[in-house]
Amino acid sequence: MSEGALVTEANRVELTRASSTLDEPKGGHGRGRKWRGLLWALPALVLLCLFVYWPLLLNFRYSVEQSNIFTGEQTFVGADNYVKMAGDPIFWRALGNNVLYSVVSVAFQVFGALILAAIIEGLRRERLRSWLRAIYFVPSAMSLTVTGLLFAFIYQPKGGLLNGLLESLGLGGLAQAWLGNPDTAMGAIIAMSQWQGFGYSTLLFAVAIQRIPSELYEAAAIDGIGPIRRVFSITIPLVREMTTLMIIVTLSGAFQVFNEVMVTTSGGPDNSTQVLGTWLYRSGFVKNDFGYAAAIAVVMFVITLTLAIVQVTIANRKRL
Repeated sequence: MSEGALVTEANRVELTRASSTLDEPKGGHGRGRKWRGLLWALPALVLLCLFVYWPLLLNFRYSVEQSNIFTGEQTFVGADNYVKMAGDPIFWRALGNNVLYSVVSVAFQVFGALILAAIIEGLRRERLRSWLRAIYFVPSAMSLTVTGLLFAFIYQPKGGLLNGLLESLGLGGLAQAWLGNPDTAMGAIIAMSQWQGFGYSTLLFAVAIQRIPSELYEAAAIDGIGPIRRVFSITIPLVREMTTLMIIVTLSGAFQVFNEVMVTTSGGPDNSTQVLGTWLYRSGFVKNDFGYAAAIAVVMFVITLTLAIVQVTIANRKRL
């Protein structure tokens, strides 16, 4: 090791020792700071327990009861609601729709958005990059109600934008009632959701890519590495944490989807677009079977929690 390197290493060691000495708590002062920190965090913890964990525990309790919201009667039924769920074909159809929704959402709103963000950030003109970010983000700024009404017009069997476009291209034989056909209704809703959420994911990935040091791309270009390989060798590995976060958020949102279906089809036609959220709503507030609705909510919670734990565990192993 050269003399300059030895001096630099020695300075680094001294700075590390000094910082550790400054950060070391001194007796009661360290404990006092810790208790003051807990005191400041206490209100948030109380609100979290009151509005998140306590309702969660109550929902577990309601899932083993037969509840009537109008009379207030509650009868313990044990696992009857879960047995009923296992034999409910509409529940399994709703779960399948959520799984399909999650697979498509991860493909488009995570990996597709990552590729698009890499392409946008690879452009040389800053003004063009800014315009593209704004254009892709506009759909995400629209409310779900407005989006649902917009796509209800687009999917209209007569006079709708989609069927009109197909007819103008000579593909009129493909025109149909997209939201009225059980074979196409769920796909139409998923397409609407991807259109709205795609830009938001792209913007988050663009922010993550901007934090990557430009020297890495410059060094790769000097070494003759092409743009596609730079994406897979530099961009994707260095935005791994954002990718993990987006997968967790996207999967959780896919299994909690509700508004997109209610605004467009309300679960029809023939329950072909039911998802867990809409079937929970219909079971509780339409059929007055709140015990069964609470059991569906428990299943939704277990699925989303399991997916989050698995994803975080895999990400931590890759980091190590």
